[in-house]
Amino acid sequence: MTGIHPYAAMLRERLRNMLIGCARVSKADDSQSLDLQPHLAPAIHVAVFVAFWRAPIDIVLFALYLGYGLALLLIAPDKSHGHEENAMKLTMKIAAIFFSTISPMLIAHYSAAASEFVGVREIVASSKERGRDLRVTIWYPADAGGKPVTLGESTFFVGTDAMLDAPISRGKYPLILLSHGAGLGGTPQAMSWIAAPLAQQGFIVAAPTHPGNTGANKSAAETMKLWLRPADISATLDVVEKYPPFENHLEAGRVGALGLSMGGNTALALAGARIDPIRLASYCDTDDFNTSLCGWVRQSGVDLHAMDMRLAGRDNKDKRIEFVMAIDPAPVDIFQMDTFSKVSIPVDIVNLGQSGTIPQTTLASGIAKAIPKGTYSTIEDASHYSMFGECKPDADKLADSEKIGDPICSDGGGRSRLEIHRRLIAMATEAFSRALKPVD
Repeated sequence: MTGIHPYAAMLRERLRNMLIGCARVSKADDSQSLDLQPHLAPAIHVAVFVAFWRAPIDIVLFALYLGYGLALLLIAPDKSHGHEENAMKLTMKIAAIFFSTISPMLIAHYSAAASEFVGVREIVASSKERGRDLRVTIWYPADAGGKPVTLGESTFFVGTDAMLDAPISRGKYPLILLSHGAGLGGTPQAMSWIAAPLAQQGFIVAAPTHPGNTGANKSAAETMKLWLRPADISATLDVVEKYPPFENHLEAGRVGALGLSMGGNTALALAGARIDPIRLASYCDTDDFNTSLCGWVRQSGVDLHAMDMRLAGRDNKDKRIEFVMAIDPAPVDIFQMDTFSKVSIPVDIVNLGQSGTIPQTTLASGIAKAIPKGTYSTIEDASHYSMFGECKPDADKLADSEKIGDPICSDGGGRSRLEIHRRLIAMATEAFSRALKPVD
């Protein structure tokens, strides 16, 4: 990050103007004016530093008010000249102006502030379309408390720490709806590496478990019903909006969607893209598109041509979602291409890999160009597998011995998976902050 944070700059300027105005206050019965201006810079910069680093609001308020008091003491050391009474009255004026003008700004900023702790809890969302309840995992900015847990840890991957059922931090936060992929990344918990840091940066993140994608109930038929996934996200939004512990902590109208891999396909559908049933039915006719996924589909005895796809081409747009980010979305070659030009919200798309090596089923540069408010970027020294958790030592050898079939620990070779994750987290934080936390 370069330069001062935009919010900090705004706060500094407003503090400066307010204090200089206070410094020129004169008593009606005293011809002397108190000139604070030479002494204000240290107090202003200390206050901005504290606010910029998003300390708890009571610390910010205390630091600012203490700075004002110190500034007054610096200019009123001589009680014999009657400046003590002037200083006291000026302090009261500053306090009144401060709490009426600066306090609301800081409280609003605190609502989108970072949190030291990340809370997590599970709820259920009723899905009429699935005919069952969906498990939903929610990460959120939290205060101290709860039970330490590690999410997403497996034989292959390192997990991410959080505090189960910790109290949510005061304030209001934008909501990010997260859609996971399939296979080893087919659970919300597997996405904790990106969900927890987003919660720490002042977002509530909610992710449903898309049925059939992994685990004991893994089903190729359910996984390939891609048109049902957006409804899982919408059902999650329905329940989170009314969930008592969170309903008073959601920033009204600030909702975005983040999807990784197959979840990226879901996110694009939520923005208004429509699946082409013919393309989806023929997707696994060869191994040209997705060897791993289609191998599993055929091994499971699923015939996509025989699947009922009458609803596959429907509009799954959720108008409550105002921004979408898709990371290496797959499959993208089963959409009706003319529907992307009708997407009205901003969409950020990130592909993982070098130009010319990105598989056709995830290559989304053309899609980004077709979306009126679309943006496109790549991380060249990453791969599709970089969206898995950080690999444990010898996880690649274990995967080979268990015939996983995919190079789950293979990245682009330029930097570690942890570094790639940090880059993706930074990109997502910046994108959702820009879209859901606009500076007034």
